[in-house]
Amino acid sequence: MKKNREDTSIAFVGAGNLATHLAKALYLKGFRIVQVYSRTEESAQSLAQKVGAEYTTELSAVTKQAQLYIVSLKDTALVQLLPEIVAGSPKDALWVHTAGSIPMNIWEGQVERYGVFYPMQTFSKLREVDFRTIPIFVESHSEEDTQFLKEIASALSEQVYEATSAQRKSLHLAAVFTCNFSNHMYALAAELLKKYQLPFEVMLPLIDETARKVHELEPRAAQTGPAIRYDENVINGHLQMLEDEPEMQALYQWISQSIHRLGTQS
Repeated sequence: MKKNREDTSIAFVGAGNLATHLAKALYLKGFRIVQVYSRTEESAQSLAQKVGAEYTTELSAVTKQAQLYIVSLKDTALVQLLPEIVAGSPKDALWVHTAGSIPMNIWEGQVERYGVFYPMQTFSKLREVDFRTIPIFVESHSEEDTQFLKEIASALSEQVYEATSAQRKSLHLAAVFTCNFSNHMYALAAELLKKYQLPFEVMLPLIDETARKVHELEPRAAQTGPAIRYDENVINGHLQMLEDEPEMQALYQWISQSIHRLGTQS
């Protein structure tokens, strides 16, 4: 199913963080973005201008001429709006969503050709990313479409994998622990530092080294700190410092116990 990139017309339903980066990356690789939909005109127009496409804020006006439709919406919006999104769509078009936690079978009975195109990364509109290093996981109900999605993904990334819906759901869960929860810890640390008139920037070398270590060591082997050795003097001192922050104190205690339990498992 090899095609020239400019012969593959793509429509984006959604113009959020992921859609913005993915559309721009595909455009820069020579794919033809024909239309962008967003419920807000500012978002739709902004992304459309970046990728040389038309835009619309009406689902009923989504083009019927694209060969590939990439739906990148919040999970609840995707589920609720799906019948309206695909209404009147061309039978030979391929529809994919980009959600980590929604199974592929959401498309069943809605369209004939469907799949999933899931770049596993955290995206912010104002921060550029290098798609070559981003793992992309694809799934389709036909071998031909799976190969087509892998070809598109391979134009962007050096890490392309097939993954079932169950595997992708576990990837998404692991990503929440790896990214979202870790970043929340940074936010809590920033609040602590602010309380003592210290800048968060002093944590950046520590954050960078912690991330670098797991490129070479298993995360469990890379673990350091008072919890892994269960240094009660240090732990109790920290808990006392958090007496005016009961939620953070409970979180500190629970995570310390979890670190110690995991560290002592054979």
